[in-house]
Amino acid sequence: MGGACFLSVVIPMYNEEEVIETTYRRLTSVLGTIGETYELVFVNDGSRDRTAEIMRGICEVDPHVKMVDFSRNFGHQIAVTAGMDYASGRTVVLIDADLQDPPEIIPEMVNRWREGYDVVYGRRIARRGETWFKKLTATMFYRLLRSMTSVSIPVDTGDFRLMDRKVSDTLSSMRERSRYIRGMVSWAGFRQTSVDYVREERFAGETKYPLRKMLRLSADAITSFSTKPLKLAGVLGFLLSAAGFVYLLVVLYQRLFTHSTQPGWSSLIVISLFFHGITLSLLGVMGEYIGRIYEESKGRPLYVVSEAVNFEGAAQESRQAEPAIVRR
Repeated sequence: MGGACFLSVVIPMYNEEEVIETTYRRLTSVLGTIGETYELVFVNDGSRDRTAEIMRGICEVDPHVKMVDFSRNFGHQIAVTAGMDYASGRTVVLIDADLQDPPEIIPEMVNRWREGYDVVYGRRIARRGETWFKKLTATMFYRLLRSMTSVSIPVDTGDFRLMDRKVSDTLSSMRERSRYIRGMVSWAGFRQTSVDYVREERFAGETKYPLRKMLRLSADAITSFSTKPLKLAGVLGFLLSAAGFVYLLVVLYQRLFTHSTQPGWSSLIVISLFFHGITLSLLGVMGEYIGRIYEESKGRPLYVVSEAVNFEGAAQESRQAEPAIVRR
């Protein structure tokens, strides 16, 4: 698909009223130095504050700024997907609105793209303003995911990256619901490289990825790109069955040939609880995969857009955006 501009920047937003104007000013300042046409595609992911109202005001005074307004909150990864669906640029940059990923890195990404790379992702060499727990768990997760998947997903990276149009279109063609964008980019292939940067503290507001959402994203990443948990369940079940059989032989030997057996139910209860706990855990792993199959089988759209501001209708009709769209 031909692009209407050189660079599209996709910015997902959820309750970002405190930072969005600063984000707009910094992005505009940086993109003005590149000397190419651009657009800013803000995706409002069902914000409950004044984010949408502020963005409408910016759209009215700057035609480079566009907004996709969801009917409700659909999640960060879905918002990123919607931004790519609507982006028209020859290149597409993904960046969060909280300014932890500095927009000033974008010109360097563009230069690497001009060298022939299809994907230029930001690699964090330091993370400021984050707790030791967040840093430790992030480090452990990225390395665990890399060891469990057949796809080489770069460590210490987020969604902050520049992609060629063909990469963005490839991702838009993948309509799976449990999305892990950085993994999908790695799976798609193409020529990729990195740009190092220091991740800053959040400019304002609260993190949109508390522990609960981080765990959910981790589950999406692992189940979307690896079946090893299912294989591990089978191996663990076999080992436990073998251990149980060996213990049965020991109990029979003690009962028939020795007087060391003790009456009572303590050991039986402990073993029963242990094996039942393992069984339920394995069923939970299988249930996670089955639940995802169920969600995919419904065939519902990934998102519903209530309003799309500053878009040219004809140019967007051929894109893969979801139904229920009101344009302005």
